Amino acid sequence: MKILVTGNMGYIGPGVVERLRDVYPDATLVGLDIGYFAHCLTAADTLPERRVDRQYFADIRKVEAEVLQGVDVIVHLCAISNDPMGKAFEAVTEEINHLSSTRLARMAKEAGVSRFVFASSCSVYGCAEGGPRKEDDPLNPLTAYARSKIDTENDLRGLADGDFVVTCLRFATACGMSERLRLDLVVNDFVASAVADKQIAILSDGTPWRPLIHVRDMARAIEWAVGRAPSSGGTFLAVNAGSDIWNYQVRELAEAVAEQVPGASISVNQDAPPDKRSYRVDFSLFRSLAPDHQPQISLQQTVTELKEGLEKMRFANADFRNSSFMRLKVLTGLREKGLLNERLEWKA
Repeated sequence: MKILVTGNMGYIGPGVVERLRDVYPDATLVGLDIGYFAHCLTAADTLPERRVDRQYFADIRKVEAEVLQGVDVIVHLCAISNDPMGKAFEAVTEEINHLSSTRLARMAKEAGVSRFVFASSCSVYGCAEGGPRKEDDPLNPLTAYARSKIDTENDLRGLADGDFVVTCLRFATACGMSERLRLDLVVNDFVASAVADKQIAILSDGTPWRPLIHVRDMARAIEWAVGRAPSSGGTFLAVNAGSDIWNYQVRELAEAVAEQVPGASISVNQDAPPDKRSYRVDFSLFRSLAPDHQPQISLQQTVTELKEGLEKMRFANADFRNSSFMRLKVLTGLREKGLLNERLEWKA
């Protein structure tokens, strides 16, 4: 089996490749990444890409058909990966996250690829009052990032058939340690603040709901999707990927971090405008379809792992929100240095 993982040099990719290498030791693993964050290594003993058999450095907008020769499965992680980046680069987000994803899927189908796994997002539910959202509930994407995920899902639905099985994993918000750690994620941010400054600053009023999932549990779900048969969910499946017990309000997350980091205090911005991004999610469909691939890592384990990982790195940067741990800062820094143009293409 030959598996192509796009966006493998980001936050989630190293864990996904490691999981696939463990489960499919004889598979040919191929990575494809533009390399924006290749230098953002954290707590990595070796280069994560040593686990792939071949690494392409390529722009997903310009992928050529030869890259897909002999590929059986595509795991498509590549994206402008959060709301701040989507807001700063809205046109590029549409181009990379939506249009290029659809183009890749069409090329993949023509090339005989049989499985396409798409990393979607629970952010498509946006502002969702009431109970936890199921897959067939109304969608309310509030950002360019969330809209790009839904638009891609809709395009993929029209491509799926018995020879091209599509799985869209609507992931909860990622968290946890990685060989390319991001701190622009709520739990990771809180732990970093607590470790560096003994202060956990909630930038909202603390009431919004967020579902979460550890990056290694994301890899577990992706591994399931790679081998998913059409009899388990159909030729096209959009499924919430996470755990019901990981629906938390932001204030609860801060309190969980404070319990694990002695001396850390919590501040709440009472004057903050309401954060409309608030949603709980129902993961019962994923639980029924993938009983052997359910999330296994708890919030407490995640916080402890992050704390210990940051301490091992001797992390002490209280100003980390202006550092390379924030993906938007990396992109804007590359732009300021003249390395990327306005379309986030590498300059010659």
